Amino acid sequence: MRAHRPLLMGRHGAVGANHPMAAQAGLDMLRAGGNAADAAAAIALALGVVEPMMSGLGGDGFYHAWIGGKAEVFNGTGPAAAAAVPEAFPAGIEIEGPRSVSVPGMLGGIGALHAAHGRLPWAKLCEPATGLARGGYGLTVHGRGFAADNVRKLAADPRSAATFLADGHAPPLGSLIVQENLARTLEIIAAEGAESFYRGRLAKALAAGCAERGVAITEADLAAFHAQIQEPIAITYRGFEIRQTPPNSTGFTMLQILKIAERFDLAAMNEAQRIHVLVEAKKLAFLDRERFGADPRSGSVPIERLLSDAHADALAARISLDRAADVAQTAKAADTTYFCVVDAEGNAISGIQSLNSLFGSGVTAGETGVLLNNRMAYWHLAEGHANRLAPGKRVRHTMNAPMIFRHGKLWAVLGTPGADNQVQVNAQVVASLIDLGLDPQQALERPRWTSSQADQGANWPHEGDGRLTIERDVGDDTLAALAGRGHKLAPVGHLEGPCAMQVIRVLDNGIRMAASDPRRDGWAGAY
Repeated sequence: MRAHRPLLMGRHGAVGANHPMAAQAGLDMLRAGGNAADAAAAIALALGVVEPMMSGLGGDGFYHAWIGGKAEVFNGTGPAAAAAVPEAFPAGIEIEGPRSVSVPGMLGGIGALHAAHGRLPWAKLCEPATGLARGGYGLTVHGRGFAADNVRKLAADPRSAATFLADGHAPPLGSLIVQENLARTLEIIAAEGAESFYRGRLAKALAAGCAERGVAITEADLAAFHAQIQEPIAITYRGFEIRQTPPNSTGFTMLQILKIAERFDLAAMNEAQRIHVLVEAKKLAFLDRERFGADPRSGSVPIERLLSDAHADALAARISLDRAADVAQTAKAADTTYFCVVDAEGNAISGIQSLNSLFGSGVTAGETGVLLNNRMAYWHLAEGHANRLAPGKRVRHTMNAPMIFRHGKLWAVLGTPGADNQVQVNAQVVASLIDLGLDPQQALERPRWTSSQADQGANWPHEGDGRLTIERDVGDDTLAALAGRGHKLAPVGHLEGPCAMQVIRVLDNGIRMAASDPRRDGWAGAY
């Protein structure tokens, strides 16, 4: 298969990120003697500046680390505020605006990662983001499109409008987006660390900015937050070990898709057959996501049973190779950013962070320049639901950050934004790498699909049209074969949000192969 972008290779380090300036920040840290944790921190902070519609200090993140032969997940996802009780939302939770905001956890996760494993001074890692915020960055085609799609949301907040709009409209292509208030906040973070954001002078400023706009986050809510360090969860797939971020991430759903698909010989199938099996596996795995996905600190999540061979056998037996099943869930795409790093020593980070929807809540917290998330939109309010809102509880997250190992050695790091579509696209790329033996760039450029069951969407109330959205590049024969099996097709051009993959493959000879998805603004680098 011919790829349109070159596959980049290097022996000493590699990065992939959803914006070139963020990827460059990571490479700069590696060249300066930093390790994967240092590069990840620089990338994460820079992405929050140059991709403000996707992630930032006001959002959340998961950082899956393999450093010094130790596997850890730094969970930087914040809980619901103390005032966020179900009774406070008699008409339902707003999906944007001041009442859609939960406690931001991203900076706490990055700070914990650096404290545990960083090599370079924290202040140095903040320099690229601070420079980009103060000096500005050029607005890309995709960035302008995202702003144009969210003019109403941004216009509702004067500070957000002043930063991200021009005279009430999306700025022209190439416009310089300057965030002076955010630059000052980043300078304080550089000098005082992530601690200031939660229990220092920034916490006071952030809480004051929230109060000004009617956001329920208080100083006490910020002070109560601490990132959690967890062990990844894992399965074996055709002799490879696939690791994932544990709950409250729903990375287990991707592992279930692969475990079900392993019962079928994907390599021997044609394209339509492979897609059909993966789509049907996804439908069944998403039923478990709805039933069990939750904060494990607030209730049991039966991961061992969900990832067992017996459960995979039972679900695989329900798949017909000739007919698509109508599997509705019994209970909307969001926007996120992904990056990955492998350093010269073989340490790696698979990182994902998000505001939830494009530009999150649309609310900027006072003079801090921090654009706040709308993660409250993921909560359920029904009594007895595993993901029911409760103060101090973390919501179920679609974010997940996988890694692949073989014979105990790092084999690949990969991931994508895209809410419900993340685990689907990740599973497709894993199958392309392992079952079809494609190189990373070929795997990223293969045609994609995303399945939407009725009542599936991450935001509550759930959306979902029961369709299989699929890129036309698969070809007419494949589309006809899928339609013949009963799939309700929605052929499209190239997907954007759920198709912004980054992959780094590590070869036995030490070469790092870095690939970036051409569907959005991503960029990879290696040296």
